[in-house]
Amino acid sequence: MQAICVFCGSNEGARPDYALAARALARELAGRGVTLVYGGAKVGLMGILADAALAAGGEVVGVMPRALIDKEVAHEGLTRFVEVDSMHARKATMSDLAAGFIALPGGAGTLEELFEVWTWGQLGHHAKPVGLLNVAGFYDRLAAFLDHQAAEAFMRAEHRQMLMVEATPEKLLDRFIAYQPPRVEKWISAGER
Repeated sequence: MQAICVFCGSNEGARPDYALAARALARELAGRGVTLVYGGAKVGLMGILADAALAAGGEVVGVMPRALIDKEVAHEGLTRFVEVDSMHARKATMSDLAAGFIALPGGAGTLEELFEVWTWGQLGHHAKPVGLLNVAGFYDRLAAFLDHQAAEAFMRAEHRQMLMVEATPEKLLDRFIAYQPPRVEKWISAGER
């Protein structure tokens, strides 16, 4: 894998475990020669992740809309910085640059980004792995709810299995390397017909 996109919080969270996990993931990516693609901020877990990847000799690509750059949250020391027009363009650009997606702990924005790329995979728009780095059980309840959705027939079992959940960066990245996407039929929009 040449590049992995990581979604995570613009806050550090309540536990030191979250920052430790961001640093561990950053080191693991850099150690494997994998470029980090992320939202481009210098604050919260985002900044910790980027700083740790750079300190470990990794390449870091930040993608941020102009509106957030103007609020002075942009990280200025990245390998590459991509300015885009909107949050939608940010997600599309990060998706284009990455071969897979990982969510560290975060808030509503992290979940929104995660669910969008996971849904894109379910719809056949990409065949890239998507995973949760389940730091200190942060995603236990979400994973249980997703299992419940599948059990209640609101999600196909193969779609649920597309979202990997691991507690360590090493295990998650090893699963990414071995990932074989399920066969899905790409949904075609009316404009593509």
